[in-house]
Amino acid sequence: MIEIENLRKEYRQRDRTVVALDGVSLTVRPGEIFGVVGQSGAGKSTLIRCVNLLERPTSGVVRVNGQDMTRLRGAELRRARQRIGMIFQHFNLLSSRTVAENVALPLEVMGYPRRERQRRVAELLALVGLEDRADAYPAQLSGGQKQRVGIARALAAEPAVLLSDEATSALDPETTQSILALLRDLNQRLGLTILLITHEMGVVKEICHRVAVLEAGRIVESGTVAELASRPGSHLATTLFPRPALNGNRPDGLLATLMFVGAAADAPVMTTLVRQFSVDVNVLSGSIELVQGERIGQLQVALSGDRIDEALEWLRGQGLGVEVH
Repeated sequence: MIEIENLRKEYRQRDRTVVALDGVSLTVRPGEIFGVVGQSGAGKSTLIRCVNLLERPTSGVVRVNGQDMTRLRGAELRRARQRIGMIFQHFNLLSSRTVAENVALPLEVMGYPRRERQRRVAELLALVGLEDRADAYPAQLSGGQKQRVGIARALAAEPAVLLSDEATSALDPETTQSILALLRDLNQRLGLTILLITHEMGVVKEICHRVAVLEAGRIVESGTVAELASRPGSHLATTLFPRPALNGNRPDGLLATLMFVGAAADAPVMTTLVRQFSVDVNVLSGSIELVQGERIGQLQVALSGDRIDEALEWLRGQGLGVEVH
């Protein structure tokens, strides 16, 4: 659905060249929610704006629905963009237009007849739960309602792809959850492919099927959310499961991080470890997260005994992730 190959974007700043994207490649499959996560300045917004050619890449290829966007110009590019919806962090609503008029704007630009616009707007407002706010103005709406208007407007032309540019970062936690639930519902009901960029790991954990981590314009890791969350030392796992500060007091024994996924989170592996290998286990910290409906847990432990190597191999054989520090 979206194919990005060796994408590079450079900017000129006075006497130097700034590289915002440096050889980025990724594929977003039809019907999935794909997250790109990274801190401010990582290149996330540049990446998503290159997908619909709001920013033209310096080099590389962007294909959407099999069409090479980087080869398009003028009317051809405008037509291609109509199949790509986009929602923004700060909503970008026109304050002088009502909710219904904001949603109708892209349909007006595309030349839809008035009656068809009215029908489609009513359908969209019902879809996002705002059918009773059609005549309200943006100033009369909450942040969550404004974003729902933005989503309805982005869906006006029935796009196959929805781009989400930090769409929840200006919202409170409760409202964020409601918007994420709406995006998940749209993905499932409409088969909508969503490329979502964010700096919030909680957003990725909540709704993304796969994720790529972007740092300084490069993808440093990618995979399913559950896969990365359960991989000791990954960026995602480190964020979801921060390691305890030892404050200079290193405990006796071998320090290790153990990752449990699914059924392994319920198995009595620590008890077996102690009994079978005569290993002493000092648990320093532990937590369990629900990621895409699957339980993923992490333990920080200090291990002591003569058969630690055997014990670690046994843990790996049970499907646990093991990282020794």
